Formats: sequence, C-alpha cells, structure tokens
Amino acid sequence: MHPNNRNKDPYQFKYLRKANPKLSPYILDTDRGIQTVDFTNSDAVLELNRAIMLSDYSLNAYELPSGYLCPAVPGRADYLLYLKDFINKEQAHGLDIGTGANFIYPLLAASLFKWKMKGVDTDKNAIKNASLLIENNTHLKGFLTAAHQSTPAHIFEGILLPGEKYDFTMCNPPFYSSEKEAFKATKDKSKGLKLKEVTRNFKGQSNELWCNGGEALFVKRMIKESVKFKSQVGWFTTLISKNENLPKLKKQLEKLNSVYQTVDMSQGNKKSRFLAWKFKE
Repeated sequence: MHPNNRNKDPYQFKYLRKANPKLSPYILDTDRGIQTVDFTNSDAVLELNRAIMLSDYSLNAYELPSGYLCPAVPGRADYLLYLKDFINKEQAHGLDIGTGANFIYPLLAASLFKWKMKGVDTDKNAIKNASLLIENNTHLKGFLTAAHQSTPAHIFEGILLPGEKYDFTMCNPPFYSSEKEAFKATKDKSKGLKLKEVTRNFKGQSNELWCNGGEALFVKRMIKESVKFKSQVGWFTTLISKNENLPKLKKQLEKLNSVYQTVDMSQGNKKSRFLAWKFKE
C-alpha cells in the first residue's frame, strides 16, 4: 500500500470496535492470536468498513442503502494517495464519476486532504444517499457536492458545466460486461472459498458492477468524451482493473494527441493501476 495509507498496518480492532460497536459480533480470534473478521460475510464487511470510516477518517456517520456496494476503504484511499502524488497539489478540486451510494472517494478526499469534490452518478437513489452522507457529516459539508447524471449515455456532458474547472477527474468503472459475467465471477470466487451459497461480500447494484462492453468500452467512451472538456480538466484519470485493456486504451489516446501515464499501485498480492491523460495544447 501507499506509505501514507492509514490502514497499511493490521487493523486495530480495539479502536474500530469503539468507533462502531456493531462490529463487535463479527470480530474473530485466530489460532495465531490475531483478530480478523469473516470477509465472506457481507454484514461483517459493511461494519468493518463503517468502523474504518468513523475511526480512521473522522466521519460522524456512514450509512449505505441495503444491497449497494460497500467498498474496501484501504484500496480506495490508495487511489487518492497515489493521485495526490501524481498531480502534486495540496489543494485540489476533483470530479468523481460513478460515485455510488457509498460516495467513498469524495468523503475520503475531503477527510484526507480537504479537497473539494463533486460526486456524480446515474442512479438517483445513490445520489440521494450521497446527499444524506454530506448532511450527516457537517464538518465536510463545504467541501462536497453530489449531482445526478440524468443521461446515462453521457459521462461528462451535463455534469462538467460551462466555466467549471477541475484539477482532476477520477473513476472506478464497472468491471463486468454483463450480469452473467458478474454472477460467474462471484460463483467462481464463492467456490474457491468453499462457500455453500453464491455470495457477493461487497454487494453492489447492477450499474455499479457491469455495463455494456465492460471496463474497456466504458473507458473508451470516457476518453472520447473527455476531448470536449480538455480545457476544463487538468488530468482525467480512471482505475483500470484489467492490465490487458491498457494497450487498446493507450492506442486511442495516442490517436487523440494526448499525454498519458499509468500509475501502478498494489495492495498485498493485488496489483492495480490508474490511467491518467490530458491533451496537448
């Protein structure tokens, strides 16, 4: 993890339990004397990440609607920490595409760096919950806004308004190309963990998990649309979960006369990266 990640060391369950008493029933003691939680249990995952947000990121409240994605906080914080190193700015204004009901990136960015953030999503219920999270965390209220993207075919259009300028945009694009692909991946993971039922421990709504063409096509659309807003954004960025998608995306960026860079990240055995680009004058 990034050296400044607050969760790079083992979880301090003493403090997490104090911040969120609902976590207590899910804490397990291992044979090695180390405490953990059952990461196959979606309720345990929710309460752990809620505890992290309350304890390590000073939130007053962190509520999610049932069935919506509960992201792992440490990995999300890593994207922001590496992004801060990349743009090399203390004060920044960012746009989070597909912010979700969890509103995780704006909350973390405001808590970590006091960055101003706008989170956008096509899901009205997600934006409703994001707005509640802003209301319930009054100490961050002046830094955060949430906006509904009313046209799912657009990414920046209708959201990046005339006169607005952002130091960066960020995105965690839908990973799968269809519900069938998402279900198969969850089934395979459940089988590997020897679970009796097919279960998605981080949950998630359809628009949070898949879209037509999957990650590659979504990012291609994002790159194509970003050209129109090149004068309003310092760096466009997005997570890329599949390394094999990078060559075709880089080829598209080269055709559009852009400057681009890939920033590698890792969390344990998991390798990830984000792609950043801007356009030449």
